[in-house]
Amino acid sequence: MVAAARANGVRDERVLSALAKVPREEFVPQDQRRHAYEDRSLPIGRGQRITQPSLVALMTDLLRIGPEDKVLEIGTGSGYQAAILAELTRNVYSIEIVPELASAARDRLKRLGYAAVEVRTGDGYQGWPECAPFDAIIVTCAPEKVPEPLVAQLKEGGRMVIPVGPEGGPQTLYLLEKRRGKLVTTAVIPVKFVPLVHPAAASPPRS
Repeated sequence: MVAAARANGVRDERVLSALAKVPREEFVPQDQRRHAYEDRSLPIGRGQRITQPSLVALMTDLLRIGPEDKVLEIGTGSGYQAAILAELTRNVYSIEIVPELASAARDRLKRLGYAAVEVRTGDGYQGWPECAPFDAIIVTCAPEKVPEPLVAQLKEGGRMVIPVGPEGGPQTLYLLEKRRGKLVTTAVIPVKFVPLVHPAAASPPRS
């Protein structure tokens, strides 16, 4: 996995160390564990998937997380990405809309020593306003436009990594940086993520 991440352009040794340390087999269903260390996404139930490790590493690398940064994750899933983030900072907040996944991820993270990660069941499109602003926001499911609440909750100088595009259609991973209250947008790579589940996510993308 680390070699695949390096091939994907990841150079931050802290990110690569986190990728090597977090036991991915703990975050996939029993019948998928034989594939846990392959560089591919895997189903985790409820129509959701765990992202391929090299892409997890790339998205984390783009955030440039410092040890005191406050990070928001949209789409907890099994908790794997949250565990990677928790290796880099003590301040991780994660939202999952599927109650069963949120509960299981919370228990799993606690069992594996990541009890400091705050996991809540809720609408990720709306973010976590009472804990904002965030130094970094990572979105692991694709809306058709960047959610305005997340933009509002991003700190000045903060970074957001988010896939944008229709379900089953072309999606692009973007790095968004807030500078003087405005977003500087960088297209990174084409990607394919499950959709962000929220009624407003189906609105036409903003130009």
